Amino acid sequence: MKVLVETTWLAKNLKRKDIVIIDSSWHMPKENKNSYKEYINDHIPGSVYVDLDNLSDPESILPHMLPSLEKFQTYMRKCGINNNSYVVIYDTKGLWSSPRLWWMFKYFGFKNVYVLNGGLKKWKNEKKVTTKKIIKKKCGNYKSYIVSKYLSNKKNVLKFLKSKDVKIVDARSPERFIGKINEPRKGLRKGHIPNSVNIFWNNLIKKDGTLINDNEIRTILKKYKINKKNQIISTCGSGMTACIITLALAKINFSSISVYDGSWSEWGSDNNLPINELK
Repeated sequence: MKVLVETTWLAKNLKRKDIVIIDSSWHMPKENKNSYKEYINDHIPGSVYVDLDNLSDPESILPHMLPSLEKFQTYMRKCGINNNSYVVIYDTKGLWSSPRLWWMFKYFGFKNVYVLNGGLKKWKNEKKVTTKKIIKKKCGNYKSYIVSKYLSNKKNVLKFLKSKDVKIVDARSPERFIGKINEPRKGLRKGHIPNSVNIFWNNLIKKDGTLINDNEIRTILKKYKINKKNQIISTCGSGMTACIITLALAKINFSSISVYDGSWSEWGSDNNLPINELK
């Protein structure tokens, strides 16, 4: 599946009217950064900003969980998205939060959505043009529908804990996975979901912020005996970097891929759910 576009391609196609460029930059709370202010000061020409914390379920106690279909559709129409649009998503770090919005689009039935490989980081390193000018988009006609295969919940995870055909892949750092360090969010237990494997999201990203190549992805998966016959459930701290795993798997044509949206924010806070902790 084609999931990425390169900076050279986007630079040549900036003025295409059927392309909608989205800045979906997001920072961890402890970073004390404001991604919207960053967007106002410097963004790819023609891009609109999407706040991932705002585009979420307001009734959930968990951070930035999936919004309703109606909320997503309305939000994206305001971004100027039509059913025949091509959407290109980027973030300031390279590949960090942009895969999250890519996954949301896939879940809500939008096919022509891509992540800018290397994001604004690579774009600026290549001295490509940026601007402070904000363009108001004409409301689009995008109609969303749910593709349920892209989403998993704790019931799914519990059901498949001991299944040999299902692989649960945790994108958190090794230190968090084994419970060596405390979780950044208060009130969460340390450790990981039983029988899950740890593929740190950062190991999929090169220094320039781009995704590693297909063979490198396959080599990592082979280490954990993961293949296309498996059903893959990606998880992380709060459903953000799990989407990097899902993006990488989609790129090499894995089809049975989903994200556990609640991730460790949900699992780690529920004392009734089993965990493993390596000490």
